[in-house]
Amino acid sequence: MKQAAEEQDVRPWVGTWGTAVESGGRSFEKHTLRQIVHTSIGGGAARIRLTNEFGTRPLVVGAVRLARPVSGGTIDPATDRAVTFGGRTSVTIPVGETAVSDEVSFEVPADGDVAVSTWLPSVTGPSTRHGIAVQHNYVAGGDQASAPKLSGIRTESSWFFLSGLDVRSDGGAVVAFGASITDGLGSRFGANVRWPDLLSDRLRKAGHEVGVLNAGISGNRFTADDRGESGVNRFERDVLSRPGVRWVIISDDALNDLGAADPPSVSRLTGTLRDLTARAHAAGVRVICSTLTPYQGAGYWSARGEAGRAEINAFIRSGGSGCDFVLDQAAATQDPSAPTRFRREFDSGDHLHPSAAGFQAIADAADLSWFTG
Repeated sequence: MKQAAEEQDVRPWVGTWGTAVESGGRSFEKHTLRQIVHTSIGGGAARIRLTNEFGTRPLVVGAVRLARPVSGGTIDPATDRAVTFGGRTSVTIPVGETAVSDEVSFEVPADGDVAVSTWLPSVTGPSTRHGIAVQHNYVAGGDQASAPKLSGIRTESSWFFLSGLDVRSDGGAVVAFGASITDGLGSRFGANVRWPDLLSDRLRKAGHEVGVLNAGISGNRFTADDRGESGVNRFERDVLSRPGVRWVIISDDALNDLGAADPPSVSRLTGTLRDLTARAHAAGVRVICSTLTPYQGAGYWSARGEAGRAEINAFIRSGGSGCDFVLDQAAATQDPSAPTRFRREFDSGDHLHPSAAGFQAIADAADLSWFTG
């Protein structure tokens, strides 16, 4: 019989799910959160990341549990497992810090849902959150972290304090880094059909064991703190510090810069892209740069912004950016007869965000051979 030490999985940790966090969440007191996350790759062991990055007081967490969800905030009790931090079931997270749990023996499904239940016994103050989860999460009064079915629940459409779920894997992870198009704004609620989800589906079907982490924040900008910290300021936390990251796809932040009331120069935006690429390369991360999708007809479109988009896309396609590969989202989604606009079937209706077919077109435009090195 093999010894337990011989059977222990010693492969590195890799993110199977992750989100980018921002400030501005509500406060909790004597509440249980049951939050649902959708995985990309699976494994037989897990750990989670809880964050108090933007808190104003230490975050006291009384208990955390993992389980497979059934529906509507209900879990399968046979899968319920306690999560510990340094051997303790409770943890206090200082302001500005993240806590990584101990390893938990838990069967994490590939392309499946996991419920993370968190008991918050005292006042949290303003919460660190991801504002647009495109997913129902659940809040209930009292300590119900281990309850199969929550009572007195209400739903929330954000993730709070939770920033990552990791598994053991040799495959590495890709981080999709961007704004609302990456975040999946407008995609079908609870269906996990954002373009990074759809890219994950393609990778898995092709036999690639690659974790896909979505670090999009709706409204985010490269150069200014607005909806979340700027891309420049959050790149280390949301990309380079992710476990197992091997690739980053730098996507749509610059569209929000071009549409801002005080848009930065194109040279500043291309310089920012070059700087982020250099930072990634210094960390051993390969960079996939995305062209900017068409947006004529959107509320903040302007001729000046369109000229900037064309210039940025030309810069990315020229190879002068230093990027390793180009995900040509613009070519994949534009109307061939009117390249400043989406193809009709790829337009959600607001002329800025893709439809379901548009998200699929973006995912389909990625070359899966990029993820073999």
